[in-house]
Amino acid sequence: MDSDDLGLFGPGSVTWKVHAEPVLIVGGLRSLYLQALHPRAMAGVAQNSDYRTDAWGRLVRTATYVATTVYGTTAEAEEAGQRIRRLHARMSAVDPRTGERFRVDDPDLLRWVHVAEVESFLDTARRAGLPLTPAEVDGYYTEQRRSAALVGLDPATVPGTAAEVADYYASVRPELRMTREAAETALFLTAPPLPWKLSLPVRLGLTLGPPRWAYFGVAATALGLLPAWARRMYGGLGLPTTALSADLTVRGLRLALAALPQRWRAGPIQQAAMERAARRDVTRTPG
Repeated sequence: MDSDDLGLFGPGSVTWKVHAEPVLIVGGLRSLYLQALHPRAMAGVAQNSDYRTDAWGRLVRTATYVATTVYGTTAEAEEAGQRIRRLHARMSAVDPRTGERFRVDDPDLLRWVHVAEVESFLDTARRAGLPLTPAEVDGYYTEQRRSAALVGLDPATVPGTAAEVADYYASVRPELRMTREAAETALFLTAPPLPWKLSLPVRLGLTLGPPRWAYFGVAATALGLLPAWARRMYGGLGLPTTALSADLTVRGLRLALAALPQRWRAGPIQQAAMERAARRDVTRTPG
């Protein structure tokens, strides 16, 4: 393995700047609420995933995949992409409306999941207070076409600027709706079973202990950060005051997380990437 390999992006990328924000955990949850509004995407998850019985395990695996594609070496990112493509290639689902069987790796579905995810990460980071210029915003979307290629998408078919993302959402919105599966998933995301270490108070009868309240707060913020049209589909009013409240909350959360030691804010894959970058800088510094 090349000790200087900094992967698909590197320290000078907008991607590293955005994903250095621990508050993106809220963005990840926001993307799941958003993705659930696509009936076929939701059917693909519901009919192939163990997310109800292994919610936290699936969350950890997803977070590890994202961290690997962002901070892993080129070989690690490509290997992670190959595993995802092999997994998706074996999966299919039945459209709940038409009864038609479709492949989970259908490009239209992969594109929806990709755009919902990267737009959620970027929107959450910006609204939490990360300063980004319009050029950096477009740069992030353009860079993330590399991540889209890992799952089998043609990068040329993936929105690469903020304007293209807005156009994409406008084109796909007629396909979105609140289905029973979406409602059940949203409820599950809002009140999932806690990991065993955190669920002990629940077993003791303290059903709304600190871990549960804290998670409720994160979930409510993620919902509040959704686009107004998506909030309305979930039964909200899409009011500006809802978005303002979510903005204030996510800004406060970012400030709180920034006060934590770096070793707590950066996962092992990110830390390894930063160490490789530091070694490269030392070897390239004139003696």
